[in-house]
Amino acid sequence: MAETLFEELKRYVAFGAEDEQSLVGLHATAQPHFPHIARVFYDRILEHDGARKALEGGESQVGHLKGTLQVWMDQLLRGPWDEAYFALRCRIGRMHVRISLPQHYMFGAMNVLRQELTAVIDTELPGDARTKHRTRTALGRILDLELAIMLHTYREDLLAQQARTERLATFGQLVGSIGHELRNPLGVIETSLYILRSRAGASVDERTHKHLDRIGEQVGIANHIVSDLLDMIRDRPLQRQEVWLDEVWQEALKAVARPEGVSIRTEGLVSLLPVQGDAGQLRQVFVNLLQNAVQALEESGGEVSLVGAPREPGAVELVLEDTGPGVSETVRGRLFEPLITTKARGIGLGLALVRRILERHGGSITYAPRAGAGARFVIQLPTSSQEGPDATLPPAG
Repeated sequence: MAETLFEELKRYVAFGAEDEQSLVGLHATAQPHFPHIARVFYDRILEHDGARKALEGGESQVGHLKGTLQVWMDQLLRGPWDEAYFALRCRIGRMHVRISLPQHYMFGAMNVLRQELTAVIDTELPGDARTKHRTRTALGRILDLELAIMLHTYREDLLAQQARTERLATFGQLVGSIGHELRNPLGVIETSLYILRSRAGASVDERTHKHLDRIGEQVGIANHIVSDLLDMIRDRPLQRQEVWLDEVWQEALKAVARPEGVSIRTEGLVSLLPVQGDAGQLRQVFVNLLQNAVQALEESGGEVSLVGAPREPGAVELVLEDTGPGVSETVRGRLFEPLITTKARGIGLGLALVRRILERHGGSITYAPRAGAGARFVIQLPTSSQEGPDATLPPAG
């Protein structure tokens, strides 16, 4: 049987059965010190602005994260160090990637744990010098293994970004040529339709008028698709101004038809600080997300909610949820890429355009499944005091 990646990493850092026994022997001695180590760990983070900003939820979450770190240390020293352990650590690493935790903070955090646990070995662990030496070696190897796993998740993200960049480059070349070519025949159809309507007058029967209207509607849909395609590849300058998100949301509500059985709830938007951005493009973000949510509820009915809350430092968070079927795991990883869609009708541009607009505003969007069923999108935007590009979590996860 081929060697797994985790087995290869363990072999690379020379982590074996003797190291496992040493860590299990250390566990009972080190466990009473976990609360103190967690306190030292987060005191160090809170002293550093850059590391503090990477904390999920800011300083208010430190109490929860201290407990999480203690669980992480318990698993670190108790094992078992199997494929399930590797999968769990990979999930933690992907969380670091998701919140854009710089790698140098990860190394610094691991060094704090290395120092504190080494101090426990030197001062508290029973046994002779040889036992303590073996335990220090085992601790170094397991922490090196943890770093290797985390760097693996960063490499995964880098390769995914490279692949996405290549796909977008190919997509942009294709769209740039086809989009402009489609404008000409659509323009001819619109002109011909105008002439037909003007000549038809009252003498044409109702059925003919109906078909002319349908042609007009479909031409409008085609033009909208072409516009979305071209918006994906061009950088329209942002018309920056102070934007109140509640007002933008209200405009989006007017633009999206809501069938019977679908209710919409809004909370917290009125009290949010304004953002600095393009009101028209931010309205498009809300329209696209709301359309997707409403379409997911067309058959079954349900609720769409948008909840806004301040997020330190200098940012707001918006959570849009619906009670529909949600998004399958097979699609989630590429949900915001062009031409990826879960709908029978649609070509998969809405969410790709949403992410592009938000990134140009210095913001972000992620998909987080709801408990039970339904979709959940989390948006973050800087407030007016922050500028976009156009102008830590602990090892425990």
